[in-house]
Amino acid sequence: MQENGMIKKALFLDRDGIINADIEYIYKIEDFKFVDHIFDLCTFFIEKNFLIIVITNQSGIAMGLYTEKEFLILTEWMVQCFKDRNIPIAGVYYCPHHPEKGIGTYKAKCPCRKPAPGMILNAQRDHNVDLSRSVLIGDKESDIEAGGNAGVGYNVLVESRYTDQTEKSSANLVAKNLKNAIDLLKLMNI
Repeated sequence: MQENGMIKKALFLDRDGIINADIEYIYKIEDFKFVDHIFDLCTFFIEKNFLIIVITNQSGIAMGLYTEKEFLILTEWMVQCFKDRNIPIAGVYYCPHHPEKGIGTYKAKCPCRKPAPGMILNAQRDHNVDLSRSVLIGDKESDIEAGGNAGVGYNVLVESRYTDQTEKSSANLVAKNLKNAIDLLKLMNI
């Protein structure tokens, strides 16, 4: 995905709540519903020469609710849906661990589980990403913290059921939804 070895900008997207409706522990294609304006958002960033990279905690694997194989089948289908809309996904990074709720080898404190920056740093290495010129969009403060911990230049929180209106977010920008995020990012000339 690198052009002539150039350092690239990336849009890092959380999955549940940003790409798809946040139905807990989703792993079946028939339950996967894309969030309104996700394709518009990605097209906006593709036109600005950003790579699209997904970073997602998948504690459902850790808890034995679904397997890595089931997650990967769904992920392959999701990536193809983006590709069908001329939106290449450069990579999908996931953490199948949980420090308390995990079962067996999945019960682990992993340096990849957000808010730790591991997934972002792995993507940076794999795709030659300039994190300071990159953007992260998530719906939980742990997403924003992961971006900050990795040195992502611009972190956007989309309000969700996880957003605490009484606490100040460390995000650079808080948006009501993805359409609002697109509009605000256009104004900021990202």
